[in-house]
Amino acid sequence: MRIMTRLCTSIDGYVTTPQGWPAQLADPDFSPETYGFVDFQQRVSAVLMGRATFEPALGSERWPWQDLGVFVLGSHRPEGTPDHVVVDSDPTRLLEQMRAAHPDGDVHLVGGPRTVETFRALGALDQLGLIVVPRLLGGGTQLTPAVQTDTGLKLSHHNALPNGAVELVYDIEKSA
Repeated sequence: MRIMTRLCTSIDGYVTTPQGWPAQLADPDFSPETYGFVDFQQRVSAVLMGRATFEPALGSERWPWQDLGVFVLGSHRPEGTPDHVVVDSDPTRLLEQMRAAHPDGDVHLVGGPRTVETFRALGALDQLGLIVVPRLLGGGTQLTPAVQTDTGLKLSHHNALPNGAVELVYDIEKSA
């Protein structure tokens, strides 16, 4: 099992807008297809996220994670959470549950910098995928300093997207 992120960041390094929305939503032409999220999600068997990322999905018209295992790091089970969603406040225990349920499948770590850092610090993050959005946001949440800057990264692949964004995928170098 590999745990991989796919985060969007602005050219000036923000993963959210000053209003707290994901950076990709600053692109007026954003679509999950154009940014490769649909294809990416078809290659994973589960999603892992923090409660702040999960809760807005509860009110969406269409459940975004059809046919995927859903694991949420959170201190409580939000009202309306589907029965099959696993919620746990302990990241190590949540990883154990996820590994037991999806030993051979890849996992999409969906979340903000704190959630990414939580699983990186446990040595569970295998790949950091960034999509650089062709926008300057001037403020918002940055990927660092929440994610430690001593993380070793090795470029795995890159791809120019049709809308001018660039996908960069880095393997996380595990410390010996």
